[in-house]
Amino acid sequence: MQIRDIIGQGALKREMCRMVEAGKIPHALLLSGAAGVGKLPLALALAQYIACPHRTESDSCGVCPTCLQYGKLQHPDLHFVFPIVKNSTSDTSDTYVNDFRQMVLGNPYCDMDDWTQALGAEKKQSVIYDSQGDEIERKLRLKAFGDGYKTAIVWQPEKMNETCANKLLKLLEEPPEQTLFIFVSEHPEMLLPTIISRLRPVSVPRLTDEEIVQALTSGSSAISREQALDAARLARGSYREAMRVHDEDDRTKEFFAEFCELMRNAWRVGTQRDYAALQNMNEWVGKMVQGKGASRERQCAFLQFAQRMFRENFISNYGEPQLNYMRKEEQQFAVKFAPFINERNIETFMEQFSTAERQIAQNANAKMVFFDLCLQCIVLIKK
Repeated sequence: MQIRDIIGQGALKREMCRMVEAGKIPHALLLSGAAGVGKLPLALALAQYIACPHRTESDSCGVCPTCLQYGKLQHPDLHFVFPIVKNSTSDTSDTYVNDFRQMVLGNPYCDMDDWTQALGAEKKQSVIYDSQGDEIERKLRLKAFGDGYKTAIVWQPEKMNETCANKLLKLLEEPPEQTLFIFVSEHPEMLLPTIISRLRPVSVPRLTDEEIVQALTSGSSAISREQALDAARLARGSYREAMRVHDEDDRTKEFFAEFCELMRNAWRVGTQRDYAALQNMNEWVGKMVQGKGASRERQCAFLQFAQRMFRENFISNYGEPQLNYMRKEEQQFAVKFAPFINERNIETFMEQFSTAERQIAQNANAKMVFFDLCLQCIVLIKK
């Protein structure tokens, strides 16, 4: 991938080029930020830029044999580590690397939910296992195919198990010569502090609405500017989310229906002592935990969606529609629901759902987390 292909991130792109041209390439970087803002494209473009023998001050050439191999994600000096679902004790990232390449080439702004679907493992937990640490160490100890750097891109490193994390820590402490590690993370706080201390942190900011609009209105699959503006306003700086919004992703519609069901039942129990609604909430928990497509990634995505709904409904109370980022059906729901999200409960609602998201990501018991969340909603919606 070339630097020119990356959406926005002008300052970071210029900084990367200056770093390489000055010969100040660190042995390990940590690109962190929200999903869909361009962390993986930045990592891929940097790896290609470093390797290109004919690079300019601002980009790789894109046409030399090295660039063509990097463009297909198949250069011998480019290595990947990413979460997998083990079907055999011998499985590593190499087992699924063709699937990973296909996903990234199709959409470099992909996220963990895309990868879970590509694996067909919506109900299973993806992990970076210790065997993957052994495999990447073996590869990086070998002599480089070319004259330049070997690059290891560790995607979603927060998914590493403890043994793998410790193996990579040792490798970071004593890195092979001319080797670059690029960690691409959405939740860097979940990494070992000892690993973070050995990485140069690079915060990748959210994209502006105009940057997303320009990306959506260009290329072979361009959409109208009006459609792009609507998608960008809802995406909160994520190009991947803007694509989902435009595609009318069924998952988003499902999230909205699930959110409405939770809030209506919480209101009926909290204000009317309707215990049939409490049974409904229990069934809702079962659906969230064991229903169709109920992966941990989907559960986290729903909790993120719910936080957006609380935020937007709170803001709607101020009567400033230009500050709201809601679809038509969400606005209709907000007419009656928004008054229940106020100064007395908004912070606690956000805190409870954010904590639940973190607990799910850390492999907590999902049924207990969601049932506790239901009880909190019953109490908070009365305030």
